[in-house]
Amino acid sequence: MRNYSNIVIVASFFGLWMDSFISTKIQIMLGFFLIFTFGILHGANDLLLIKNIKTVKQSNSWFKILGYYIVVVLTGALLFYKIPQVALLLFILVSAYHFGEQQWQDLLDTFPKWFQMAFQFLYGFIILQLLFVFHSGEVQSIIVNIANINIPSQYFVLLLQISSIAFIGLSTYLYWKSEKIRKKLLLEFFYLLLFAILFKSSSLIWGFAIYFVLWHSIPSIIDQIKFLNGSFSLKYFIAYCKAAGIYWLISIIGITLIYYICKEEQLFNALFFSFLAAITFPHAVVITNMFGTKQTKK
Repeated sequence: MRNYSNIVIVASFFGLWMDSFISTKIQIMLGFFLIFTFGILHGANDLLLIKNIKTVKQSNSWFKILGYYIVVVLTGALLFYKIPQVALLLFILVSAYHFGEQQWQDLLDTFPKWFQMAFQFLYGFIILQLLFVFHSGEVQSIIVNIANINIPSQYFVLLLQISSIAFIGLSTYLYWKSEKIRKKLLLEFFYLLLFAILFKSSSLIWGFAIYFVLWHSIPSIIDQIKFLNGSFSLKYFIAYCKAAGIYWLISIIGITLIYYICKEEQLFNALFFSFLAAITFPHAVVITNMFGTKQTKK
């Protein structure tokens, strides 16, 4: 999968081209289809990953791990029910770091941990803010439905400006200190420009789905398979899907129930993203530990 970066760039431009020919309704349907397949799938094997993480596999039984995982998911769901403002903020912060960590997982090892985390967080936060800025109206409606607060669109622009300045500052330092990372930095700035064009030109769900699936979920699946098996192949991918099947099915059933409970689009979007958040919290922790275990093996 060494040429995946070239494939995903072409696929992203193809998605952008499709935007001109399909209606917003079709975009939303295709977007949810991508999220429900590869998007949900990439987080459905967390328990298998936990069993193979060095720090926990020797000391915890499978049922104990499953219990912890369910407790974290239910705690996330409870947070959205009791204090949705705090839960939503945590979801955005955790997602931002999770997105940035996937993109910059092993290129910052020579820098202090706080610097790595700040850089990864800012990268992911910029991606989210680009999405928020170009779809501020829809994002505001979702936030109102989830947390019952109205955030002025100017705040999204301000947060994007502040995070961009901070990211450029850290990137300049990286460019100066590490010659091996310079090409990657320039490439990632190109990617951010591509994301901006994609988010601006497409609907909220379609733009998010293209990024979430092509740029995050599929690379994550590839990394997970390499972690579990030492390499990536079609055989290992099929085994990965089989192992994740029951958890993926449970997630789809949960989303289907949400849809039938509330068919109004904005309310469904709000509950859908709340559902994603509840399963994102433990997933982000698992992936962070997976990357940590990978680094100790080097």
